[in-house]
Amino acid sequence: MQRFAAVIRLKPEKEEEYRRLHADCWPGVQAALKRAHIGNYSIFLRDGLLFSYLEYSGESYAEDTAAIADDPVSHAWWALTDPCQQPLDSAAEGEWWAPAEEVFHLD
Repeated sequence: MQRFAAVIRLKPEKEEEYRRLHADCWPGVQAALKRAHIGNYSIFLRDGLLFSYLEYSGESYAEDTAAIADDPVSHAWWALTDPCQQPLDSAAEGEWWAPAEEVFHLD
């Protein structure tokens, strides 16, 4: 199992919409994540920053996340959620959610 974390900014005027969307996350989106071997997935909010954490149990994270990117339901979901988000200034070119480095872990 691998752990992944990432950060992105939430546009203040979109907070209510983002919360509403995630309070009723589409079953198809959840199914695509599970097919991609993603579990224990959470998104946290603090001071306008969204922090995501997930656990990956598959063999190829790149292939499994590419399958999510090819999923039409996920595309429709992102059409609603992406306008709520703004990449960090420190994000790499073309990067949406910026990966966060693990500096401590306790089992």
